[in-house]
Amino acid sequence: MYLLRDVQRTDLPALKRLGAELDSVNLPDDERVLEQLIDKSIRSFSGRIRNPFERSYLFVLADMKHGGAGTIVGTSMIIAQHGTLEAPHVYLEVSQREHYSQTIDKHFRHTVLSIGYHYEGPTEIGGLIVGQGHRGQGKPGKQLSYVRFLFMAIHRRRFRERVLAELLPPLLPDGRSLLWEALGRKFTGLTYQEADRLSRQNKEFIKELFPQSDIYATLFSPRVQRAIGRVGADTEPVQRLLEKIGFRYVERIDPFDGGPHFEAALADISLVRQYRVARLAEQALKIDFDEQLVGVERSVGKNRFRAVRTPCRVDGEMAALPNEARKLLGVRPGDKLHLIPFE
Repeated sequence: MYLLRDVQRTDLPALKRLGAELDSVNLPDDERVLEQLIDKSIRSFSGRIRNPFERSYLFVLADMKHGGAGTIVGTSMIIAQHGTLEAPHVYLEVSQREHYSQTIDKHFRHTVLSIGYHYEGPTEIGGLIVGQGHRGQGKPGKQLSYVRFLFMAIHRRRFRERVLAELLPPLLPDGRSLLWEALGRKFTGLTYQEADRLSRQNKEFIKELFPQSDIYATLFSPRVQRAIGRVGADTEPVQRLLEKIGFRYVERIDPFDGGPHFEAALADISLVRQYRVARLAEQALKIDFDEQLVGVERSVGKNRFRAVRTPCRVDGEMAALPNEARKLLGVRPGDKLHLIPFE
């Protein structure tokens, strides 16, 4: 069974291993960045960052089959507000523009990109990473995705009314972005990876160097045009999952890689609507039942949040769990449980 929980400082070596394996935008092979992510998450879970919209929460997924603290196999993240006065959320609006000349009887429909900024942006879900040796075994990616909606359902007031997911587009085999090579690199002189690393700390170069006027995608090669607003093959399951629970493409893309932005109103996300609270029943569940993602919180201690995917029988205000789930959650009869459906 997997255990989902808030990240701890002792998880740094495991995150470094994942980062070295993947070296992704969400989990870079950079110890200093990883330390910063862990520190901010710990201060967010503990409430030491007073403004809730300045918080970010990093969840880890631990494989508990060998006991002990488990083996960290993946991560996911919530950024309470993506876009501030100091670091706006930057995007490219995708629209259609039509032109017709009666003189030569020619009609064209162009895709147009327009840069935009959000200074009080939406809540963003991101950072979903699963180690290559664990993908598909017990649906770890789905657990890491769903735990964010469980946590947001528990703490609705800590998050913005709209939730954003930036999905990865098709990338070249060496990790380069088709759109960045056609647009961003020409205006900044930076590689995709260099620009992404810099943007984590400072977005000023985007505002100063990117064209502020409309950009006609017709000027790009057909291959680049086809990639705008599309997801890569590895990201298609994520797109389907998000669409199933209420997310929709909002005709905006990432200015770096051209990946599509999917959004939903927090209140309209099906998992958030189906959230409920129960108390742990006295008797353990002995038979198979519908699966739920079940979470618990602690106000003090090392782990402030824990969750497991488990069979769960809800009877009125009480919920019965198998012994293994009870043990991993560290709960006793009468303890408060937070539930969302898993299947």
